[in-house]
Amino acid sequence: MAAPPSSLQAPLIHSDDHTDDNDLELALNKLESYLTFFGFCQYSSLKTVVSWLLFFIIGVIVPVLLIVFPFCSDCSEYQIKKFELQILVSQAVVAAISLFFVSHNLRKYGVRKLLFVDHYDAYAVMYRQLYIQKIYGFFRGIGVWLLVCFLLKTAREATRVVYEHHSSWWLSAAILVASLVTWAYSAIVFLTGTSLFNLVGNLQVIRIENYGKILERDLDVSVYIEEHMRLAYYLSKISHRFRAFLLLELLVVTACQFMALLQTTENQGIINFVNTGDFAVLSILQLVGITLCLGAAAKISHRAQGLGSVACRWHALVTCDSNDASGSGISIDSKNMEAAANSMSIDNSESEFDSGDFVPFTVHNRFASSTSSYQKRQSFVAYVQSNTSGFTVFGWIIDRMLINTIFFIELSLIFFVLGKTITITLR
Repeated sequence: MAAPPSSLQAPLIHSDDHTDDNDLELALNKLESYLTFFGFCQYSSLKTVVSWLLFFIIGVIVPVLLIVFPFCSDCSEYQIKKFELQILVSQAVVAAISLFFVSHNLRKYGVRKLLFVDHYDAYAVMYRQLYIQKIYGFFRGIGVWLLVCFLLKTAREATRVVYEHHSSWWLSAAILVASLVTWAYSAIVFLTGTSLFNLVGNLQVIRIENYGKILERDLDVSVYIEEHMRLAYYLSKISHRFRAFLLLELLVVTACQFMALLQTTENQGIINFVNTGDFAVLSILQLVGITLCLGAAAKISHRAQGLGSVACRWHALVTCDSNDASGSGISIDSKNMEAAANSMSIDNSESEFDSGDFVPFTVHNRFASSTSSYQKRQSFVAYVQSNTSGFTVFGWIIDRMLINTIFFIELSLIFFVLGKTITITLR
C-alpha cells in the first residue's frame, strides 16, 4: 500500500472532482497498453525475450529474406540490393535503439514515474486536463506521421510490384503485404520512442509554463524555491535518462543520411522512385523522429531559461505593490547561512538519478524569521537566475541555437536525397 503524501507532497490546489482523475488514469492505462502491445513494457524475462524475438523476426529476418532471395526474373532492374540492405540496416538500428532505451526506462521506473505523473504529484492534480491532452496528442502524432510515410511506402511498393513480373499475383500480393507490415512495425517502434520522449518533454513544459501561477499564490518563499528545485531535479533526471538515447539517434540518423548521400552519388546506374524510393521514405521518417526529440529538448531548455525573467517580474510587482517599509540591514549568522545552503543542495551524482523520488529540503525557521520579506525574495530571484539550465547532453545544453544548426544540416541532406530519388522528366 502506498504511503500517504506528506505536507510538502500534497497538492497545492485541492479538487473534489474525481472525473478528471479517472480520465487521466484511463489515458495512462491506454498508453501503457499501447506500449505493452508493441513490446516496450518488458517487465519480466519472458516478455523481454518475446519482444526482442518478434523484433528480430519482423524487423530484420523477414525483410532480409525479401531482399536477398529474388522472387522474379527481372528484380535486379527495379531493386538495388546494396541500397535495400543499407535502408534495412538504418531502419533496424534506429528502431532497436528506441526499443532498448524505452524498454529499459519503463522496466526501471514504470510509465507513471517515467512521465513524472504520480498520484501524489501536485502538478497531476493542477494540470491533469493538459496532461490528458498531451497523452492523446501522442497517439495522434504517431498516427499522422505514420500515415504520411505509409502512403509513400505503399505507393513505392505498389509501383515496384507492377513493374516486376512474379510467377503469380498472389505472390506479388504476399510480398507487398509482408514489405508493408515489416516496415510499419519498425517505423512504429522508432516513432514511439521519439514521440514518448517528446511527451515527457511536453509534460515538463506544462509544469514550467504554469510555475508563474504558483508565484501568484500567497505562499512562503521557501515553497517557491522548493517547487523550482523539484523542476530542476526532474529536468536533471530526464536528461540523465534520455541523453544517450537522443545522442545515439542523432548520430545514427546523420550517418544514415551521409551514407545515402554517398550511395546515390557513386551509383552509375539509373536512380528513380522505384529502386531508391525507400531512401525518401526513410529520410522523412528519420527527420520527423529527430525533430520531435530535438524540438522537445529545445523547448524544455527555452522554458527553463525563461524562469529567471518570470521570477524577476514577480519580484518587481510584489515590491512595487508592497506597503512595507524598507528593512534595515540584518546580520545573519554564518552557521545558519551554511546550514540553509547545505539543506538546499541536491546531489547530482549517478546514484541520485537512479534512486527514489524527489526529497525536498528542510526549512530552517530561525533563518526564515530573521530575514525580511524583500531579502528572501531577492535571494529567491538570485537562485532562479543562477539555476536555469534545461535539457543537457553530457553538459551541453540543447537550446534553439544548437537546434537550428542541426536542423538545417539534416534538412539539407534530406532534400539532397529527395532530389536524387525523385526524377522529373520534361518532354
